Amino acid sequence: MKAISLKQPYANLIRDGIKTIETRKWKTNYRGDLLICSSQNPKIEPAGFALCIVNLYDIRRMKKSDEKAACFKYSPKLYAWLIRNLRVIKPFPVKGQLNIYEVDNHSKSA
Repeated sequence: MKAISLKQPYANLIRDGIKTIETRKWKTNYRGDLLICSSQNPKIEPAGFALCIVNLYDIRRMKKSDEKAACFKYSPKLYAWLIRNLRVIKPFPVKGQLNIYEVDNHSKSA
């Protein structure tokens, strides 16, 4: 499964359904299910775990009106990764990486 690591508290905000737009300086052609993982740093629990699955359905330039959904201050240089269909999973440890990476499906448990 495709995965991405986010610093805390952003990973928890997605898991809790508060953050529905992820912001990045880069974009990808990938669309589909994306495993949200919390990075090891900062050490905000649960650090280094897969937390939920979302559907990445679109990417566009960030708009000022995206600030609340992104839980992040507007920047015209950022891309807004639009996510939906949140599915919280039983957390499991993941060794994070930069960019989008693969996590074995057998590690995932609902």
